[in-house]
Amino acid sequence: MHGTETPSDWVRRWAPLIPSGSTVLDVACGAGRHLRWLHGLGHPVVGVDQSAQALDACAGLGEMVRADLESGPWPFAGRQFGAVVVTNYLWRPLWPALVASLMPGGVLVYETFARGNETVGRPARAEFLLAPGELLHACAGLRVVAYEDGFLPDPERFVQRIAAVRELAEPVTPPRYGLSPAA
Repeated sequence: MHGTETPSDWVRRWAPLIPSGSTVLDVACGAGRHLRWLHGLGHPVVGVDQSAQALDACAGLGEMVRADLESGPWPFAGRQFGAVVVTNYLWRPLWPALVASLMPGGVLVYETFARGNETVGRPARAEFLLAPGELLHACAGLRVVAYEDGFLPDPERFVQRIAAVRELAEPVTPPRYGLSPAA
């Protein structure tokens, strides 16, 4: 079980985008490596995982929710977060709920395995690997701040990762300037 490892470089890189003091949801949080780090930055944290043992390892950090995300209802319907963090987890039907769970100004930080990983290790089955551009499509309607799809050397793996922000408000259409046609 993970928990004492260093947080993902991707999560650390994009954490400054999280609105100050806002609550962060860590999906499939395991034993809490990202929960611990984000809590240490002063964010209230919510972790969700199906493993009671993993959640017990996070006791005292914040709100811990035990749920089977792949067969049960989304346990956070109607709630919004300053960030949703997902690493090394893929359940495609969850994507609309993840995007809807972002408050205005909130950031989705997502990193998981991509096609090509079958050549270097596990996971290797296609249903656990993102197709090219798949995360971009899942984040339609969000402002993509960063996106990568490729190979990482240490440890060897193929990943797709994205940092995307829900805009604070609908974009404003600027007024049209110029001369009106002569009458």
